[in-house]
Amino acid sequence: MIRSGIILVFLAVFLAGPPASSAEQGGVPFPVLAKAQGEKCVAPAEDMRRNHGDYLLHQRDETARLGIRGGKYSLKKCIECHASPDAEAAGAATVRPFCAACHDYAAVSINCFECHTPKASGGNPKP
Repeated sequence: MIRSGIILVFLAVFLAGPPASSAEQGGVPFPVLAKAQGEKCVAPAEDMRRNHGDYLLHQRDETARLGIRGGKYSLKKCIECHASPDAEAAGAATVRPFCAACHDYAAVSINCFECHTPKASGGNPKP
């Protein structure tokens, strides 16, 4: 039930039209994401916008249940391209701001960072 609600929110956000038309009509402009540091994402941007949650959940299950780490859709790959300094963790790299831009906009809560967060000592988050 929650999953279908999340899907409906994402569909509403992404079917609403391009950012310029939303802002021009007095709507709330879409979030602006920082440019990724890598040359190419693991999947096309449109695919990642729609399916990243499923990819991450599948990767989580493979890692937690089967011990398979470093898959195509691992958080480590996300961090490599989308990380920025996290003020809450003494400047350690995190993808929290990148993820939060859209998740806050769509009012979708994420719990990845309850475990996958950099330490104040500047360490890396759990992969």
